[in-house]
Amino acid sequence: MTQNGSYPLWWKDAVIYQVYPRSFADSDGDGIGDLPGIIEHMPYLEKLGIDALWISPCFQSPQGDAGYDISDYRKIDPLFGTVEDYEALIKEAHDHGLRVIADMVPNHTSDQHAWFKEAMASDPGSAARERYLFRDGKGKGGNEPPNNWQSVFGGIAWTREPERKDGKPRQWYLHLFDSCQPDLNWDNPEVRTEFESVLRFWLDRGVDGFRIDVAHGLIKEKGLPPYTERATMVGEDDDKTPSDAPMWDRDGVHDIYRSWHKLLASYPGDRMLVAEAWVKPLSRLARYVRPDEMQQTFNFDYLLCRWNAAKYREIITDSLEAMHEVGAITAWVMSNHDSVRHASRLGLKDAGARPQGIDAAHEQPNEALGLRRARAVIFMTLGLPGSVTLYQGEELGLPDHTTLDKKYRQDPAFFRTNGEEIGRDGCRIPMPWTADGPSLGFNENGELWLPQPQQYKEYAVSTEENDPHSTLALYRTLLNQRKNSRLGRGTLEWAEPRDNVVEFTNGDVRVVLNCGDEPVSLPPGEILAASLEIEQDGVLPANAAVWISEGKG
Repeated sequence: MTQNGSYPLWWKDAVIYQVYPRSFADSDGDGIGDLPGIIEHMPYLEKLGIDALWISPCFQSPQGDAGYDISDYRKIDPLFGTVEDYEALIKEAHDHGLRVIADMVPNHTSDQHAWFKEAMASDPGSAARERYLFRDGKGKGGNEPPNNWQSVFGGIAWTREPERKDGKPRQWYLHLFDSCQPDLNWDNPEVRTEFESVLRFWLDRGVDGFRIDVAHGLIKEKGLPPYTERATMVGEDDDKTPSDAPMWDRDGVHDIYRSWHKLLASYPGDRMLVAEAWVKPLSRLARYVRPDEMQQTFNFDYLLCRWNAAKYREIITDSLEAMHEVGAITAWVMSNHDSVRHASRLGLKDAGARPQGIDAAHEQPNEALGLRRARAVIFMTLGLPGSVTLYQGEELGLPDHTTLDKKYRQDPAFFRTNGEEIGRDGCRIPMPWTADGPSLGFNENGELWLPQPQQYKEYAVSTEENDPHSTLALYRTLLNQRKNSRLGRGTLEWAEPRDNVVEFTNGDVRVVLNCGDEPVSLPPGEILAASLEIEQDGVLPANAAVWISEGKG
């Protein structure tokens, strides 16, 4: 066992908790969460029973895209604290037996990064511009974009530089996301050298790994050929694969991650990389976790799955087989900072659908049904072999803020699509720590960067802490049982398929999830935990789940 009390290659079965810093806890009352706020709640995180924290970006940034536009990768933004605060967070986490995963954003920088400022002040063809993807425009006077690529956030993926004082021709720069996020040129050796230096900077300060943002987007097809579709991250209804798109999943990205794998291996302590790669099919996703590349890649097919037992069985089977082919584990995930929370998605008529945000003009989820299903689905997720990533607040059963007024919205996707996409603000609402107070314990003075919905009072930590039947109590129970039974390192064996039921055995635990609207029979055995009270012996109610100890009863 390692010094933190876990097994070697800890990431193989780790439960990782995503902390979205600006919405976790605010220590200084400016309305935005910060690093000291995370440190203050470290005992809560340890008690939950997780293994590691993934800290979303808190590096220096103009905050054009909530910190995913970084202007200095070696500094912490003053909104969140200092480098010393980050070092203190790492130490505090390690003292509580938790590891820390930093969020690295290598596809693009902020337009306020020193490199981009230098590029804009330099002439076409300069070394400074070669770090990014500047191109001459088409048409008369170069007034048209270099190609027809569209941004993930809506609109064209090119912005033309302002009029030059010297009167020289103006170029365009590529940004697959917002115009404040110019894409880097990863064919440039200087870019590769710089990011290896950045990784070392944070590894030297004790981080245990990195989550790689847009891991499939760093290399673009030579010549930047036309592409008529919008450059979306692959979604549930998108039958295109990244292999069809010249900006996604180019083979050259793997050389980068082989290099990073060697870099991390030179440090002690089983450091790890986890990819945010919206890649289909699973056979291509598995390429990111070959033995000499990353250790994990989020399973977004699982996140995107509808509330359907047959679909769950199919995705789980295919995922395990694809990852097994390359000797990797599967990293299961149900929610994150880019998706409507699954407690809300599972309450929609099309249960489990992934809308691009929800506001008052859209279908409102059935909150009680969504929570009931969310409490049930965690039995399946934590019962699977591999690693699991939780999103802050899901252990409370938090729903999205689905009626947030547009005057509060900050997501660039909302503005770049003129409101056609509601955006991700609803899943980023500040955490409710107490059932009273002006900001439900997020801070002491009531300042909030996004307002909390009224019902968050019912989900406050202070309320759930004292309720043995709360979602928080349920998560703690399951996480403890998962660790004791070593389910993350187990092997899945399917039971005979039944309509609307997901049923399998992992070690000495049988998982039964009823996705249907009618009760189903339970196999014999002692019930270790249930998502709701079992009122009739041997019968599992609709939209519910249990863990059963095999061979007992």
